Amino acid sequence: MIETNRPASVPAEDEPDLLRDQFKQLLRYRRLLGAGVGIGLLGGVYLGISTSDTYVATADIVLRAPTDDPFNPSLAPDKAINIGSERQVALSSSIANEAAKKLGVTSKDFAGLRSGLQVTNPPQTMVLRFTYTASSPREAATRANAMTEAYLLKRQESLDVTRDKMVKGYQDQRDPVAKNLDELVKQINAMPAGTGRDAAYSSKTDLQSKVNTLNGNIAKLQALDMSPGRVTSPATPPSDTDGPGLVMSLALGAAVGLALGLLAAWVRLVFDPAPRSEGDVARALRAPVLGYLPRPKTGGGPLLAAGEEDPRLAEEFRSVAFRLAYDSRFADRRRLLVVAPRGSSETAAAAAVNLAASFAETGKDVLLIEADLRTPVLASQLPTGAGRPRWSQAPGGASGGGAAAAHGDTDWPDGRQLVVDAGESGDFDLIPGEPVRNVARALTSPRATRLISEADSPNSTVVVLAPPVLSYADALALVDRVDGVLVVCDPRAVHRTDLSRIRELISGAGGTVLGAVLHAPLPGEKRGRGGRGGKAKGAPPAPAQASSRPSAPQAQPLTRQPNQGQGQGQGQQGQQAHRQAEPEQHIPGDGTDTVALRTVRMGRR
Repeated sequence: MIETNRPASVPAEDEPDLLRDQFKQLLRYRRLLGAGVGIGLLGGVYLGISTSDTYVATADIVLRAPTDDPFNPSLAPDKAINIGSERQVALSSSIANEAAKKLGVTSKDFAGLRSGLQVTNPPQTMVLRFTYTASSPREAATRANAMTEAYLLKRQESLDVTRDKMVKGYQDQRDPVAKNLDELVKQINAMPAGTGRDAAYSSKTDLQSKVNTLNGNIAKLQALDMSPGRVTSPATPPSDTDGPGLVMSLALGAAVGLALGLLAAWVRLVFDPAPRSEGDVARALRAPVLGYLPRPKTGGGPLLAAGEEDPRLAEEFRSVAFRLAYDSRFADRRRLLVVAPRGSSETAAAAAVNLAASFAETGKDVLLIEADLRTPVLASQLPTGAGRPRWSQAPGGASGGGAAAAHGDTDWPDGRQLVVDAGESGDFDLIPGEPVRNVARALTSPRATRLISEADSPNSTVVVLAPPVLSYADALALVDRVDGVLVVCDPRAVHRTDLSRIRELISGAGGTVLGAVLHAPLPGEKRGRGGRGGKAKGAPPAPAQASSRPSAPQAQPLTRQPNQGQGQGQGQQGQQAHRQAEPEQHIPGDGTDTVALRTVRMGRR
């Protein structure tokens, strides 16, 4: 037989598939996305309203450095002017004070005058751009022009002061030298010819050279072009308000909010321990996802997914059974252990029952073993009839329950079995669970081993339902004899670490995870299995009495069948109750409480 499922090596997904999977996971956090969009829209409304009555006027100034030859290409303006420092000067209070004097702004409004100004420098230019924001177009243009004029005036004054100081410094150096030169000239005129006069002439030449140099420096400074710059684009009253407008602000806010929501959803996804996709479950278990059970339309129903109310559920179970049948590891042994990770086993019980019905529909002899000996409820929730003496007979044809009980090993299985009527799917046998004194001893008893070995018979299949694998160790006690394990879980109620731990525990016990069946959260309370959900984890079962076997828990069926009100009484006295019943007494499982559930045909989907 060709193996179609290979859970040991999950195929690597392509990058586009992973991206699509992550995007789908992000869309699951609708609240975060909605909150992000809502915040963005609020910000857009605020931006649209706050900028609806503001106007912006702009003026540009080109700065110039003082020069004696403006056409000299060797002069680099960016070397003579520090544009960053000039920008800070334009924003200083001295410029604002000068503009306030021209505009007539009082000291009370001086802070508002400065707050409306912004000065920027376009890259790779010597341009200062004065941008002023005001509540009216005329005011914005007037104040922008006043700021530029104040800046140019202050810069002109600063350049003139610098030049005057340098000229005065040269003059202070020249005047003593010129005075010495005049005195030396007078001495030379009075001196007779000779070596002394020649030496005086040499000193005169040196002093005259110094005076000429200083006069040249003074003349050069006085000839400089001290223009601070020019206005290339004066401010004009703007015709439109500043900002994108209310409609554009809402669009921008929604886009930014969506981006924030996606970011928050991604952060939530990164730190979310629960698997949010089938790929996460498959990677954690290293096994394929065999099916995803649809949410029941009626919010619950019988364990058997038969009838015409919701045909999708029955077809999904048939699909899971089909995939299991073509898995070579299951086909070799035909033993299946159905478990849930933790919490309630309601969906796991439904999966075990419906898989048994699906296998029975293919013509196989199916035995369903309820190995949940802590809170067994299948006998009270399924349409059962009298059992057949085919399964689990001890050597010699006798039921092994009495011998086992005599040695004090276990009370289960006691040879009692029921037939479950699955309608047009056929029927299968059920070994109902019973509360016992020692669960571990009952599950590992030779009788339980013989029950599971019924799958070795030709055309036979055994399905075992066990309690949650992370709540009790009951499932691990059966793994080495069942091998194939099917995990039934809600991906939003289990952690990835839990699934990895389940795989490690099952592999360590000698079993194999054949796959997983996912389902949606159960609606409301766990109807019919509330005792299981409220039971504390690890709580020991009630001790058995020496005189009589304890009765099964009073669990209410998911959907009560006609004439099934006494289903809980099964197992109180075992097979002895069938032999000693009075004629008017109703015996559960005698066939009178059986209601056939019709399986949906393919043509009615």
